[in-house]
Amino acid sequence: MVEEGTFVDLVPAPPHRLKPDGDEPPVRSVADAWEVFLAESKKLWAIAVPIGFSVLCLYGINSFTQIYVGHIGNLQLSAVAISLSVINNFAFGFLLGMGSALETLCGQAFGAGKIEMLGIYMQRSWIILIASCVVMLPLYIFAPHVLKLLGIDDAIADTAGRFTVGIIPQIFALAINFPTQKFLQAQSKVLVLAWIGGAALLVHIFLLYLFIYVFGWGLSGAAAAVDISMWLVSFAQVAYVMGWCKDGWTGFSWSAFKEIWAFVRLSLASAVMLCLEIWYMMILVVLTGHLNNAEIAVGSISICMNINGWEGMVFIGINAAISVRVSNELGSGRPRATLHSVINVVATSLVIGLAAMVFILGARDYFPIIFTSDKEMQRAVSNIAGLLGVTMVLNSIQPVISGVAIGGGWQALVAYINLGCYYAFGLPLGCIFGYVFDWGVEGIWAGMLCGVALQTMILLVIVWRTNWKDEAKQAAERVRMWGGQNDSDSTKLQS
Repeated sequence: MVEEGTFVDLVPAPPHRLKPDGDEPPVRSVADAWEVFLAESKKLWAIAVPIGFSVLCLYGINSFTQIYVGHIGNLQLSAVAISLSVINNFAFGFLLGMGSALETLCGQAFGAGKIEMLGIYMQRSWIILIASCVVMLPLYIFAPHVLKLLGIDDAIADTAGRFTVGIIPQIFALAINFPTQKFLQAQSKVLVLAWIGGAALLVHIFLLYLFIYVFGWGLSGAAAAVDISMWLVSFAQVAYVMGWCKDGWTGFSWSAFKEIWAFVRLSLASAVMLCLEIWYMMILVVLTGHLNNAEIAVGSISICMNINGWEGMVFIGINAAISVRVSNELGSGRPRATLHSVINVVATSLVIGLAAMVFILGARDYFPIIFTSDKEMQRAVSNIAGLLGVTMVLNSIQPVISGVAIGGGWQALVAYINLGCYYAFGLPLGCIFGYVFDWGVEGIWAGMLCGVALQTMILLVIVWRTNWKDEAKQAAERVRMWGGQNDSDSTKLQS
């Protein structure tokens, strides 16, 4: 007999094997394990694939911009990489985190049957994120001075500054995009996000070719393509909401301005955990700007981060899927099913990460050609491809565990762990390796990877030691408390 707590117990059971209380029993055979693994994988990927594809397409807008610009010259490649990786990534992470408050609020309203509140929450988030964009405008306008203060080479900083000013319109598009995206995700209307993202990416590639190669607009053309493509996504999502989401969208309402300060506090809290993760790798690009031959250093690391970002966008989809699975199973009072979902997604993600590492190591002499025609830059990228492979393995597990944390409501705990592992341990270690030991780009990156590895191990231990029965009880209590309150009180409770 297999005892509870062993590995084979950590797999979900198919419907015909459910216990009377609705939870899943231990798996008794390899055949059972395989059957329930397929069932759980089907649930996971039905959510993850559309979201992952949508996010991948949106990331592709930045990625293809770097690819096209990289063939103009190394200075332009480094400048666009700095602009997108530092200034724009800072704003992206903050706005995405602020918009993530809707995952809680829209999910609560949808689960309680108050679907009409989803549109109110979305409008409230639009107001807050647009105001946030206005606050961040000086960062874009004075980007050259900011980058020089960070130690970036003057030529790179000045060129990056011109491009950064050109992409100001797209941050306002993100302020509309993120809340609308969360509105649709709460109702599992994820296929439309995939279609819109795919269409926008194709349009963006065409615009890059037209503006850069046909019209000869250079960096200005690349910036214009980014702006147009991002607003295309936002307009398409809003049009779908207003035209086909009549239950959730009942029109513009002054109610969006009620309880707005409580909503601001909730949005800021939701932003902390995500920003600490996104900004960590942004700092890696900044630190390389202090090295000798900064143009090659920044260009090579930005190409690797671009590749890593493609994989990362896939795991954002898995992150969202496991968050939904964990919250659903806990809310249904099924602790063993929750644990089964977690084990399944961690194992699956690890296999994907290992496969990505093998591919990168095998193609280390070939994939740099996609981004640059310069031989020296290609060699620099090939030399650090090993670290890219390790990064892809770690980044296959870490976002998934973060998704588990979101589903379980552990955001504050993970934020503290991120702060300690990333900024108190990994970042100083990277500086020591890179500057004190003079290991350059490899040293900085290796030290920061140690922080990611430590954070991943701590989160894995926490997940393994979690009492999922207690978590299910806490989820049931939250549902009971929230279900008996009006919308205003619910917002106050969460803030």
